[in-house]
Amino acid sequence: MPEEPELVQQPRLWQDDGWTARVLKNEDDDGWAVAMIKDGEPEPALIGPWTMGRDKKNPKPLDGTAFNTLVKTASEFVRRHEQQLHASLHQSITVTAGTARRVNVSLDIVPDEDNPYGTLSAHDDAGELLAEVRVAASFKLNRSSAIAWADQQFKKPG
Repeated sequence: MPEEPELVQQPRLWQDDGWTARVLKNEDDDGWAVAMIKDGEPEPALIGPWTMGRDKKNPKPLDGTAFNTLVKTASEFVRRHEQQLHASLHQSITVTAGTARRVNVSLDIVPDEDNPYGTLSAHDDAGELLAEVRVAASFKLNRSSAIAWADQQFKKPG
């Protein structure tokens, strides 16, 4: 059984629960900041201001209560960011096409670094695939573009 790494819990560096809090000198002013880094991530998930200590020079020391609050805040921030990313990459709208049938049109973006693209698909009310085409990652899915695509018998948008 592998040994658990020893957790550091110091006034300016606190590790636990898959996170590290690091209190840093704020480069822009005389204050302090705290960076929350999720284990295995190269960059902080969140950086925010940190409270001065009683001497008004040094930062307030980290403790378990403050750390737990920081983990909750950083976790919520990461969760909201992931939800926004998912929403921007996966869009869906239901429209009524010219034949008065309801069509669910979806756009799924593949954010490939070299060649990003989107897949535009249409399903009927029963969930049957009506059409699927590859589109530019910049394709804008909205009510009018979905209706236009359906009215053109799902030909690849120009």
